[in-house]
Amino acid sequence: MDSRYNHSQEEAKLQSYWIEQNTYAPDQPNQKNKPTYSIDTPPPTVSGALHLGHIFSYTQTDIIARFKRMSGLNVYYPFGFDDNGLATERFVEKQCKVQSHNMPRNEFIALCLEQTAIAEHEFKLLWQRMGLSIDWHYSYSTISNTTRSLSQASFIDLYHKGYIYRADQPALYCSTCQTTIAQAELDDKEVPSVFYDIVFKDAANNNLIVGTTRPELLFSCVALLYNPQDTRYQHLRGQQATVPLANYQVPILSDEAVIPDKGTGLVMCCTFGDKTDIEWYKKLKLPYKPSLNKYGKFVADTPLAGLNVTDGRTKVVEELKAAGLTVGQKNITHTVNVHERCKKEIEFLIVPQWFIKILPYKEQLLTMADAIEWYPAFMKARYKNWVENLSWDWCISRQRRFGIPFPVWHCADCGQILVAAQSNLPVDPQEMVYPGKTCSACNSCNIAPDTDVMDTWNTSSITPYIVSALRDDKANYFDTDSVLTPFEPMSMRPQAHDIIRTWAFYTIVKSWMHHNSIPWKSIVISGHVLSGQQEKLSKSKDNSAISPQNLLNQYPADAIRYWTASGGLGHDTAFSDAQIRIGLKLITKLWNAFRFIKSHISPVTDQEPASLGTANEWILAQATDCFQRYQHYFSDYEFSLALDSVERFFWHDFCDTYLELIKHQLFNPAEYESAAVEATRWTLAHIGLRILQLYAPYLPYVTETLYQELYRGTLQASSIHLTEFNRAQKQYQFEHSVVLMKHISELVAQVRKLKSEYKLALNAPLALLTIITDNAERGQELAAHEQLIKGVTHAQHITCEVSANMTPSLKNINDAWQAVVVLTSHKE
Repeated sequence: MDSRYNHSQEEAKLQSYWIEQNTYAPDQPNQKNKPTYSIDTPPPTVSGALHLGHIFSYTQTDIIARFKRMSGLNVYYPFGFDDNGLATERFVEKQCKVQSHNMPRNEFIALCLEQTAIAEHEFKLLWQRMGLSIDWHYSYSTISNTTRSLSQASFIDLYHKGYIYRADQPALYCSTCQTTIAQAELDDKEVPSVFYDIVFKDAANNNLIVGTTRPELLFSCVALLYNPQDTRYQHLRGQQATVPLANYQVPILSDEAVIPDKGTGLVMCCTFGDKTDIEWYKKLKLPYKPSLNKYGKFVADTPLAGLNVTDGRTKVVEELKAAGLTVGQKNITHTVNVHERCKKEIEFLIVPQWFIKILPYKEQLLTMADAIEWYPAFMKARYKNWVENLSWDWCISRQRRFGIPFPVWHCADCGQILVAAQSNLPVDPQEMVYPGKTCSACNSCNIAPDTDVMDTWNTSSITPYIVSALRDDKANYFDTDSVLTPFEPMSMRPQAHDIIRTWAFYTIVKSWMHHNSIPWKSIVISGHVLSGQQEKLSKSKDNSAISPQNLLNQYPADAIRYWTASGGLGHDTAFSDAQIRIGLKLITKLWNAFRFIKSHISPVTDQEPASLGTANEWILAQATDCFQRYQHYFSDYEFSLALDSVERFFWHDFCDTYLELIKHQLFNPAEYESAAVEATRWTLAHIGLRILQLYAPYLPYVTETLYQELYRGTLQASSIHLTEFNRAQKQYQFEHSVVLMKHISELVAQVRKLKSEYKLALNAPLALLTIITDNAERGQELAAHEQLIKGVTHAQHITCEVSANMTPSLKNINDAWQAVVVLTSHKE
C-alpha cells in the first residue's frame, strides 16, 4: 500500500468500477429474493447550480441507502430531475439572456429542453463524485413524455372522480412572475408600511373614519364592515357610504370577522386586498370591481390606469390629503404574503383556474399522516398544522410556457370541457387539433385549447407512480380501467422540512385520491445548511459562497460526506470546514491503521480459532456492542448517532487500546505461542472488515479502496458495499474478558500517565512494574496475563501485591525506572 491515500485517483477509478460492475443495480440475480427497500428520492429543481444544502441532504439519503443495502435488502434507489415550471423558465431566461414572451412558444420550449439536459448532466456528474449509490438506469425527468403521460393521466383520473374542477375564482397571483400560485408557495415577510385614516361619508354626510394600509384600492371598494357587537356603528345598519375620490356608494354591513379594536373598527372590503376580502366577497355575495391586471398595473377604467401599485398608492394619498380626506397616518410594520420564488408581494385576481378539492377532505388527509412513520416524530405536527389551517383548495394552474399542458380543450360556444383520451397521451392542446373534431355537447367546431400548464408540484406529487412505472419498465403505464396503476407503498421518502407543506402533503393527497393509499411507509426529514446569516442555503438567495465543485477540488468526497453525517435528523446545521477537516483526519487514520493491519493479518476465513485470548475476546465483544448501538440508531434513521458509536469504537477501543495491546505480539511473534499469534491475526483481519463495513455507508471511497486492497482476494463480494452485515458482524459475548480488560486498560493508562509526567517516551522500558490491588483474585488474573502486560508497558519484570494503602508512583533507582500502579475495587 502507498504511504498516503490518493483520493483523487481512487475516486475516479471507483466511479468507473462501480458502473462497470453494476454495483448499485437492484433486482440482480443475487438480489431478487431479498425484500425491496425503495426510496422516493426528491428530484432537484433544474434552476441553476447545486449548493451545499443539496450535498448535505442528498448524501444523508445515500448513507441510509447504503446501510439498507448492506443490511441485506434489495435497494431501489432511483433519481429524477424536476425540470419544468417557473424556476426552470427563469433559469433558462437568465442563462440564455432571453425573455420567453418575446419568443415563439415552441422555440422557447426547445431551448428549455436543451438547457435542462446540459444542467442535468452536470448534476449527475456532481452526484457521482459525491459517491451517491444510484443506478442511473433508473432516472427520470419531470418533462419527459413518460412523465407527461403519467401527470396528464393523474389529472384525467381525478377530474372524472370529481376531485378537480375549473372555476373563475379569486386566486393568489404573482404579477412579477405573471402566474397564479398555490398557498404553499407563499412566504411571510415583515415590511414597513403606513396606516392611513381615511374619511368616508354616510348618507347624512357625517364622517366615517376607515383605517387602511392600501388606499390605492379605494376604486375596488365594495362595502364597509363593522363588528355586530360594536355599539359605535349599530346605527349604520342598512345604510350606504360614499367612497372618497371614487364618489360611488357601497353598503355598510356587519360581520364577526371585523376586529373592533383594530384601527377604527370600521374596515373597507375591496376586491381584493387580502384573504379576508375574498371571504367577505363570497359570504356576502358582493360585486367584483378589479383594480389591477395580471401585470400589476391599474386597469383602464380606474383613474390610476397604467400605474403600478406603489405609484398608485402615492397618487391616491396625495389626492386624499389635498381634498382633506385623511385625518391621520401612522408608520407600522406588518406581515405580508410574498411569492417564495421572487419575494414580491402577491395580489388576488379572478381568473379561470384548475383546482383540486382539498378543504372537504382534511380529516382523511390527517388520517393518512397517522399511517406513516415520521422521523423525527415531531415533524408530523408540522404537517398536521398545515392541513388544519388550510383555507384554499389547491390551485394547479400556471400561466407559463415550459410545463405539462392540461389535456383539455374548451368549446367556445357552450363552454363544454373536452378531455383527451388516455390512449392519446401525452398531448399538447396548443400544438394539435382536438381529436374529437366537434364538441360532444353542442356539436360545435369552435374548439379552443387550454393554454395553462400544470403547477410543477402537480407532477412532483406523483413521483411514487413515476418511479414504480420506471422500475417495472412498462410500455403502457395505465391499467385496463385507464387509471394510474396502483403501487406498493414505497419504503421511504427523504426530504427537507420546508417542503412538508408542498411535496409531502401533495404526494399524500394524490396517493389518497387515486388509490386510498399512503405513498410511503416512512418519511425522513432532513434539516438545512445555514449560511453565515443563519438562513438556509438557496439558489434563489445566492447565499452559498462555497460551491460543491470547489469543495470537492479541495477535499476528498468522503471528508465532505463525514460533515453531512454530523447533522442531526430534522435540524438545521451550519456549514463546518472544521468538521470536514476532522473527516480528513479520519481518512488518514483509517489508511494508516489498515497499512498496519495488512502487514500482519492472515487470510480472512470463517474458521474461528479455538482459543482467542483475552484481548481478542474483548475487542470482539466491544465490536458486538458497537454494532448493536449502530443498528439501533439506524432503525430510527439517526445516522449521526450511529456514526458516533463507530467513532468511539475505532479511535478508542481499536486504535488506542487494542492495537497497542497486540503490537508487541505481532512484532515479536517468536516470544509467543504460534496459536496465540494466529488468533490475533485472525481477530485483526475480522475486526478490520467489521470496521470497513461500519464506515462504508459514510465513507464509500476509502472503505472500498481498503476492501479491494485487503479483502477482495479472499471474499466473494466484488465490493465492500455488497457485503452484508450479517456475515461479518457476528455477535460475541465475553463478559469475563471485558471485565478483565477494564483492569488491564486502567493499568496501562496509569503507566502511560506516569511516563508522560516524567517526560518519558511511551515505549521507554521499565525495569520493574509493581501492580498493587486490594483483591487477591484479581492479582492472580493479571499475573496470568503477564506477557500481554509486559508487551504493552515495556516492563521487564512484573510483580503483584495485595495492599490497601498505596499510591501510583514512578521512581528512578540506579538508572532503572520502576513503576507502581494501583487497582482498587471501587473503580470497577
